[in-house]
This record gives sequence, C-alpha cells and structure tokens, in this order.
Amino acid sequence: MTGTVRKRTGLWSFLALFSSFGTLLCCALPSLLVLFGFGATVAATLSDLPWLVTLSRHKNVTFIVAGLLIAGNFVYVYALAPRLKDRGIGCDPAEPNACEPASRLSRAVLWISALLYVAGAFTAYALGPILMRMDG
Repeated sequence: MTGTVRKRTGLWSFLALFSSFGTLLCCALPSLLVLFGFGATVAATLSDLPWLVTLSRHKNVTFIVAGLLIAGNFVYVYALAPRLKDRGIGCDPAEPNACEPASRLSRAVLWISALLYVAGAFTAYALGPILMRMDG
C-alpha cells in the first residue's frame, strides 16, 4: 500500500471508530447506566466530563456525522480498496500480501464501529419509547 493510501485508510477507520464510540459514550452509556440504577455514576461522570453534556445536546448531529463516516468507510473498504488493489495502486507489487493484515484489521475496526453505532442509536432513540410503552 502506498503511504498516502495507507494514511487515508487509517484516517477513515480512526474517524469511524472515534465517532461511533462518541455516540455510544454520549447517548447510550448514560442511558444504560441510569436504566440499571447507576444514576449517581452518571452524575459524577458528567461533572468530571462536562463536554459529554454538549455532545448529548447535539446527538442528532453526532449520529449523522458518525453514520456518514461509517458509511464512507464501508464504501472505501468494500468498494474502493478492492479496485485500488486490482489496479496495483493499493499494495506494493513487490509484497502483495503486505496489505492483507491491515485490510483484516480495518474491516474488524469498521464492523466494531458499526455495532457500537447501532447500539448507541438503539439506546438513544428506541429504548426510551419502548420502555415508556411497556410502563404504561
């Protein structure tokens, strides 16, 4: 893989993982902690990390940006990277197997990011209404 392509792949993977982790941290984790009776833990965490409140206030934007980054990474990993590899641009022709470990790691990080995103979205948008409907 050329240096520029490798940096771009790493950047997409990092942004996807960071944004999905951010959605989980801002919106899903506090809700789950309160659900399980750890409200004091949430209060202590929010007093130590006040930027989480700001992130939670803008959860729609946070989820949109995270979703776009993850979708962009899926397009890159499953559509663009194979084309680059076929053209001989993505990997060093002298070492054709050098890309495989990085490619597997990138796919694993991408799927972990997607699962964190889905868990965060479910907790932030669906769990509350489901519990309210079950309660009364």
